[in-house]
Amino acid sequence: MPETDSAAPRNTPLAAVLGWPIAHSRSPRLHGHWLQRYGIAGHYVPLPVMPEHLAEVLRAMPRMGFVGANVTIPHKESVLALADVVTDRAALIGAANTLIFRPDGKIHADNTDGYGFIANIRQMAPDWIPDLGPAAVIGAGGAARAVVASLLESGVPELRIANRTRIRAEQIKAEFGAKVVVYDWAQAGNMLEGALTVVNATSMGMAGKEALRVPLDALSPDALATDLVYTPLMTPFLVEAQARGCRVVDGLGMLLHQAAPGFERWFGRRPEVDEALRAAVLA
Repeated sequence: MPETDSAAPRNTPLAAVLGWPIAHSRSPRLHGHWLQRYGIAGHYVPLPVMPEHLAEVLRAMPRMGFVGANVTIPHKESVLALADVVTDRAALIGAANTLIFRPDGKIHADNTDGYGFIANIRQMAPDWIPDLGPAAVIGAGGAARAVVASLLESGVPELRIANRTRIRAEQIKAEFGAKVVVYDWAQAGNMLEGALTVVNATSMGMAGKEALRVPLDALSPDALATDLVYTPLMTPFLVEAQARGCRVVDGLGMLLHQAAPGFERWFGRRPEVDEALRAAVLA
């Protein structure tokens, strides 16, 4: 007797991270931990995709059983033009990091970096009150845009920003409004005075990269300092901030928290971000 449709096996959901290069990504370890922990039959794989092949790969993925994907450098901006639906926050930030392939084949693009940034602070420093004083953001790249959007949404009364190329900081002010105050790179140390949330949103201080050379003399011991870099976990910026009495939050939690909304959409389970996950990703 032929097998009925109701008895037909369901396809195992697939998700991926797309980048070029991609071998360094910790996302497969992160999602793999959750899949194993919750006993979900699914797979998450790294896909090295050259920029000129991105559109072709994205169109093929839903037909191959993929339910979604994360997107990393250099594709986070390019995918916006290829998506059928773009969330407001992805459009505002100008980049997407999370794609959902809908049953009708349409590609839905979102950006969860800002969500991950705030969720990390709230988990590691639960008494953080963003509206008590100004925030200062060092850097004005793609990650900084997500941080700026999320800090303004959280209620910071003023957001100071400095970038080596001033025009990028000016673009952020033009798009995000009057609460944003731009400082010259040479004055970046001065913008820390009175700031209660201080963020390094550059890659400076990452292993193998140049050091962050912004003087921290004006940093208040009442400030919370956080870094988007997580290799090393305690960057020179965080080490010095801690020595000056600041509460510090490392950047790993942002990576972990930004992954949770995508995992939930793809695999149907809201995952926990806890010490077991941190240990698995750092292993």
